[in-house]
Amino acid sequence: MHNNKENMATAPVAVEEIRWTQRAKGAATVLAIGTATPSNCVYQSDYPDYYFRLTNSNHLTQLKDKFTRMCEKSMIRKRYMYLTEEILKGNPNICAYDAPSLDARQDIVVPQVPMLAKEAASKAIKEWGRPKSHITHLIFSTTSGVDMPGADYRLTRLLALPPSVNRFMLYQQGCFAGGTVLRLAKDLAENNSAARVLVVCSEITAVTFRGPSESHLDSLIGQALFGDGAAALIVGADVVSSVERPLFQLVSAAQTIVAESEGAIEGHLREAGLTFHLMKDVPGLISTNIHKCLREAFDGLGISDWNSLFWIAHPGGPAILDQVETKLGLKEEKLRATRHVLREYGNMSSACVLFILDEMRKWSAEEGKCSTGEGLDWGVLFGFGPGLTVETLVLRSVPITNPHLIM
Repeated sequence: MHNNKENMATAPVAVEEIRWTQRAKGAATVLAIGTATPSNCVYQSDYPDYYFRLTNSNHLTQLKDKFTRMCEKSMIRKRYMYLTEEILKGNPNICAYDAPSLDARQDIVVPQVPMLAKEAASKAIKEWGRPKSHITHLIFSTTSGVDMPGADYRLTRLLALPPSVNRFMLYQQGCFAGGTVLRLAKDLAENNSAARVLVVCSEITAVTFRGPSESHLDSLIGQALFGDGAAALIVGADVVSSVERPLFQLVSAAQTIVAESEGAIEGHLREAGLTFHLMKDVPGLISTNIHKCLREAFDGLGISDWNSLFWIAHPGGPAILDQVETKLGLKEEKLRATRHVLREYGNMSSACVLFILDEMRKWSAEEGKCSTGEGLDWGVLFGFGPGLTVETLVLRSVPITNPHLIM
């Protein structure tokens, strides 16, 4: 009996020791980034003619004029799309506004989303410089296609990752998910010693492409903005300095639902594919609430000058960026990387903020900055999407020791 009591007394200590040995000591850190796009590039200046011709909608002259103005104001120069003219001609139901087409869309995106992800992930793994067998976790997010087993399983097979890799699949999250995957990666990396997390966002607009409708102009906004792309990161704590090159530390992460924003952004999966709906003033909602998100994220650090930060903001559209810039009194260069990604790729939903991270670290090296955040210590990653859901991450940049190694 006496021995049993002793064992019971020492058991909690042993469990606590095990818990501490399971955890990392340092902060979660981005260790590599890779991006990919389909080869098919469409230029925004040509897109209204292309879009209305392929959807047999040239007779809707007033709607085409409206769409042309949307494209002109979008601040987008070009986008990349898996859907080519040949594919669309072979799938006429995809070109209608509401024709049954989910099967055809699924046949495209279910295999192609992980294929595009593989291209981005392969680049990130190569830059990381360690064997794929050291990847312990995979987080995969996409708004394009739902299947079982999912895109995470397909990517595991395509990359020949260890069968023991711990997988997390996020479907139908939307544009804010670029922040969500980093928030989850931070928890995994810091709570699992030696964890190396492959984080992937892959988006293909074949699930949302459709012809114009005079009664659904919000859908037309999506047709003017969205593009295809995939981005992948390696995230881990306790950096192995002899092999790994840290880029950004993930200091804190939070998600919130904006007050009185229900119905602001919605997507509904139907027989006609994923339909896109804007029902409220999204730029106004975001710009009104961004102060609160920033204060909650940075008060503990004593930071209230938003121009002292480097910015990774999801480029939902030019109106959103303009209002955020005005509301916070941001200098024009603060959203330089965000506007660049919007201009050269369009809105790639969840992948956008990861593309922006990549651009910022490359520019910082090219311009001889002392750190990956354009020479600034602290930064913010700001994502938003359906809900209206907002992800806010506090980032810390890392000193650049060899610019050639991060470009």
